[in-house]
Amino acid sequence: MKIMHFHINNIITKVKQYKARKLIGFSEQQMYNVVADIKNYKAFLPFCIKSTILDHNDNILKANLEIGFPPVTENYTSKVTLVEPKLVKAQCYDGRLFNYLETKWKFAPGLRSNPKTCVIDFYVKFEFRSLLHSQLATIFFDKVVKEMEIAFINEARNRYGKESIPTHQLNKL
Repeated sequence: MKIMHFHINNIITKVKQYKARKLIGFSEQQMYNVVADIKNYKAFLPFCIKSTILDHNDNILKANLEIGFPPVTENYTSKVTLVEPKLVKAQCYDGRLFNYLETKWKFAPGLRSNPKTCVIDFYVKFEFRSLLHSQLATIFFDKVVKEMEIAFINEARNRYGKESIPTHQLNKL
């Protein structure tokens, strides 16, 4: 009989992390355009009630998002770095909802034979300030993150039509 040991901190940790790598049937530029379109997140991103650009200078912007995960609705402000068409990186250290939140979308060329493909590396890591938010996130985290990924691909489909190839999960970095 095998005895399993674990530490209580593994159960109540407030840090959550997700990584995914996919080959998809949209170009780098198309996916960059969707992910960088923060002011319209409220129109297509699940749980996003409000998305506002507060400031924009060159490739750095400041955005405020209001997120609703019933029964909780919160807002936070992020610094977003844009490197067209390669990267959209958001960092939140505003201290109210998160100790920190970092999301990173990296876009790279896909198949050489098909310019309407790209490889997406999606990364999200965050730590809630509140243990309550952490416990809610533990229950819903995988579902919410996957719904987010799907929402961006669906928005690309709405804007650009059917993808050139089916989405393929790749090995994580």
